[in-house]
Amino acid sequence: MCSFVLEYMISRGISFILIATLSFAIMNAMAKDLTGFHPMQVVFFRAFGTFVFVFPYMVYKGVSIKGHNPKLLAFRGLAGVISLATFFFAIQRIPLGSAISIRYLGPIFGAVMAFIWLKEKINGLQWLSFMIAFTGVIFLKGFDIRIDYISLTLVLISAFFVGMVFVLIRYLSATEHYMTIINYFMVISITVSLFFLPHWRMPLFHELTSVIGIGIFGLVGQVFMTQAFQTEETSVLAPFKYMELVYALIMGYFFFGESYSFLPFLGIVCIMGGMILNVLAKKRKTKVSS
Repeated sequence: MCSFVLEYMISRGISFILIATLSFAIMNAMAKDLTGFHPMQVVFFRAFGTFVFVFPYMVYKGVSIKGHNPKLLAFRGLAGVISLATFFFAIQRIPLGSAISIRYLGPIFGAVMAFIWLKEKINGLQWLSFMIAFTGVIFLKGFDIRIDYISLTLVLISAFFVGMVFVLIRYLSATEHYMTIINYFMVISITVSLFFLPHWRMPLFHELTSVIGIGIFGLVGQVFMTQAFQTEETSVLAPFKYMELVYALIMGYFFFGESYSFLPFLGIVCIMGGMILNVLAKKRKTKVSS
């Protein structure tokens, strides 16, 4: 047991994924801290704060700006904007941990879309994991009065488009540089957010930390997440991605005064457990097929 723990402790991939999930959790907390802004302005802060670093780097390194499949790259960017915008709308209305928990259903939608479009098989254990996760959503919605149906719908839409993004990235990664994919996402996010310019306002001094930090931590999360999956197997890393929820629950408690009674928390555990079971089921399927 000790050697097992030690092996994971010294893994660079695990270190990278923990840094990435912490960065994303901080980014989401900063987005919730900007509740006084229109959510599409928060999308702009997130996208522009990353774009100002990514685009010059791409030019310096000679990474393709246009890419090989502009239409599909643009579609991936639009799907990402919808997912991000609906998520930011939701976290202005409901607890941070609840929103992130429900958004974790994204891989389920992604698996179903991959089943339909990419002909990837889903085994029985995966279907069981999906049922457990959706049961968790029912518990969370049914026993937490802070979650209204509009907010639940927003997060489910966000999760659906997260799943679509997963499938599109998997398809695009064979021909596109990961920076090109990120840059399309940022450019389209900025462009779409500008349509909501009449709803914007100038940040106050005490809001500048979150305004600036949301893009920086989003970029750090994306870079370390990419590095993690380049240095370690997906089956090893995937369970650790759910540390983002642990971070979010801690931040929600200390910064926003969010707490949970037993049954809503049980719902979060079911969602998290179902998604981890999905990862293990996929790993088992890979071993059997090989």
